[in-house]
Amino acid sequence: MRSEAAAERRVRALLPLIRVAHAYLPLAVMRGLIGLGMRVLRPPAAAALRPVSAAGVPCLWLIPEGAEPGSCLLYLHGGGFVLGLTPLHVTMVAHLAREMGVPALLVDYRLGPEHPFPAALEDCLAAYRWLLGRGTSPDDIVVAGDSAGGNLTLAVAMKLRDAGEPLPAALACLSPAGRLTRPEEVDGLAADPLLHPRALRLYDVSYVGSRDPREPLISPVFGDWHGLPPLLVHAGEDEILAEDAVEIERAARAAGVDVRLEMYPRMWHVWQLYLSLPQARRSLDDIARFLGSHLASVRGRPRP
Repeated sequence: MRSEAAAERRVRALLPLIRVAHAYLPLAVMRGLIGLGMRVLRPPAAAALRPVSAAGVPCLWLIPEGAEPGSCLLYLHGGGFVLGLTPLHVTMVAHLAREMGVPALLVDYRLGPEHPFPAALEDCLAAYRWLLGRGTSPDDIVVAGDSAGGNLTLAVAMKLRDAGEPLPAALACLSPAGRLTRPEEVDGLAADPLLHPRALRLYDVSYVGSRDPREPLISPVFGDWHGLPPLLVHAGEDEILAEDAVEIERAARAAGVDVRLEMYPRMWHVWQLYLSLPQARRSLDDIARFLGSHLASVRGRPRP
């Protein structure tokens, strides 16, 4: 417990700087810093990285050593719909993919405000359909995402169901954004150690654009949850979107979805990005077990 507390203190010391940067640095500067980090990114240990175009959508294959080629984790990153894939996301997904023993496809979808809804959703759907077109069975695809990516994970499943297309085997959401309807009330929400209300307001407006934020594919808590795949949701008790996770679990359960919500004490928005935290590794390991248990080609296979 002492080492766990020390790890948490070290990460917490960085959070105020990150919080202010997301709230007040110009978007172009934030994107430039992320782009620089991605350009110098080295492949995670025991994994290969390979850029790929999935039906015209830029993606990144992350392939752990000994991965099961017939299965896939489709990962949809967070960043408020305005920031792209980061080195922290790659490292976190590498942990998930290694624990599951499957390749991961990370989607670098279009961003707002230049490309508001439904651009990001369309890109994520295109990547999923690309996997199907390559011969991957929907029973061997699971979809996960954090924050904005958690929102997109749910919207992808709802859109596929409504279109009568094959659904993935399971879904997992890390600190998901369940509704984008509250720019006027965001200052009164809980003081997340990482996610600033000013940043959340910018993110919501940039993605919604001129659309109604209550549209189900923008704010999934207002959608039809019937017939969706099994769902796991992880959120932190101290995060600004904690109530979103509760609303998601409530809506899914009311519709008969197989859903489980885990709330982590003292944790903030997408704490899983900081792998030095024991709580991050515990969360990711639980998510990996859940998703892996629903993959047809992985069931019964010993974990790597």
